[in-house]
Order: sequence, then C-alpha cells, then structure tokens
Amino acid sequence: MTTVAALRVGARVAGEAIGRQRFGFFIPIDDMPNAIALAEITAMAHGMDLPTLGTFVIGEVFWHTDHNHQVRVRLDE
Repeated sequence: MTTVAALRVGARVAGEAIGRQRFGFFIPIDDMPNAIALAEITAMAHGMDLPTLGTFVIGEVFWHTDHNHQVRVRLDE
C-alpha cells in the first residue's frame, strides 16, 4: 500500500525491464526497494517494440490495481 501511496497516477518512474510475459513486462522501480511495476502491451504506443530484458525504460503511472497493489505504467516512446 505504501508503494501505491508514493506513486500516484501521473508519477514518473524509471527502471530496468526484468521479466517479460505475453501481456507485458515488469520493472523494479528505481529508488523504491521492493516495488515492481507492470507495463502492459495494451498501454504501449501502437507499433512500439517490447523492450528486451535489461533495457532501461521510463514511463508514467496510469493505474493502480487495488486487489494486489499493483502499479501499472505507460512507457514513454
């Protein structure tokens, strides 16, 4: 719950892509130990390539999921 409170919708986040799934990938958020965001394919710009593992990415928080306190991120192009 602390992560959701600290990362309000519109907050800028950055981190390295650490896990890929068919629906998107996971990013540990710099400066927030134990915080991981989900960047979903459906929130990516049309035609944007899914980053490879280890790629540093920057995005914006656009949603929180209450049941599991997940932070969802839309990537910058």
